[in-house]
Amino acid sequence: MFDSRDTGRSVPWGRAAAFAGLVCLGAAECLAAKPGDFIDRPPAWFAGDEAARVADTILSFQAETGGWPKNVSTVDAPFSGDRSRLRATYDNGATIDELRFLAGMVAATGHDRFRAAFDRGLQHVLEGQYATGGWPQFHPPGSGYHRHITFNDNAMVRIMQWLREVAGDDRYRFVDDAVRRRAAEAFDRGVACILACQIVIDGRRTAWCAQHDEIDLRPRPARSYELATLSGFESVGITRLLMSIDEPTPEVRAAVAGAVAWFERSALTGIRIDSVRDPRAPRGFDRVVVEDPTAGPLWARFYTLDTNQPVFADRDGVPRPRLADIGVERRTGYAWYGDQPRKLLEVEAARWRRRHAPP
Repeated sequence: MFDSRDTGRSVPWGRAAAFAGLVCLGAAECLAAKPGDFIDRPPAWFAGDEAARVADTILSFQAETGGWPKNVSTVDAPFSGDRSRLRATYDNGATIDELRFLAGMVAATGHDRFRAAFDRGLQHVLEGQYATGGWPQFHPPGSGYHRHITFNDNAMVRIMQWLREVAGDDRYRFVDDAVRRRAAEAFDRGVACILACQIVIDGRRTAWCAQHDEIDLRPRPARSYELATLSGFESVGITRLLMSIDEPTPEVRAAVAGAVAWFERSALTGIRIDSVRDPRAPRGFDRVVVEDPTAGPLWARFYTLDTNQPVFADRDGVPRPRLADIGVERRTGYAWYGDQPRKLLEVEAARWRRRHAPP
């Protein structure tokens, strides 16, 4: 388990990509089709011509390493460039839904080319797991911040959810039993990694950083304005994953209880975030924090490791205590506040406590 006191007084600052689903960067990105749009179709659809067309397009984007690139639609039109230049990633929703789609194709058609592509992708995921149990953004990971264990944008959580499906869902009966057991073991190692990464402050379990060191598990920075901090966003997905374990160990129960307590005491009340028109701003508007006693709770994207206070940063990487202290470009170009933990606290935590209350 990581204890924040291990960082001493020298806290590194850096990156973490915009939280998935909070920011739509443009109309094309919002409207582009994704493999996830199709994975709930019935088996008969996967046996038809439309599914075959989509599958061929997905296969055209599969990188030589076995995964898929991010920030591009892999279902709209076939890739026509140099496939050797495609860089597979687990980040920003890439790779996992492509594999879910291919699983539907294998189950419906049994075609070898779909099975071979699925097997390559599954191996890419399994081989990307570190000895410490986490996954980087890319495999091979390289030397930059992408090499860190990546909770950012729920990358590792999505991998683990899918591996649990491979291990136990009937849709994956075509996968060899030994490989399914390997997927289950990878999930269990991922849970152990999550428990070990949970940040302890003054003896209390709290939350997680958006990325952790792949070797010593300490919180790590990413981009200059994404700091080594407690994450008010990524920690939601991690906690939800731990809550979804059917038979949680005492360690898992303690981790969930600590995270829920941290969310409760870290809620920000009496404020709302307004967008204000500003023709001088790069995006034509600004964001401001407004006092509002009627507003529902919000959580900051980042909290400091020492004082548990919201923290913000510009591209210079200097931590600042208020949103107004950073420039308008970063103020409007990043998701600094959100209410993601609200449902977790108001609905899911209570349900989880009822299910797993001690006798």
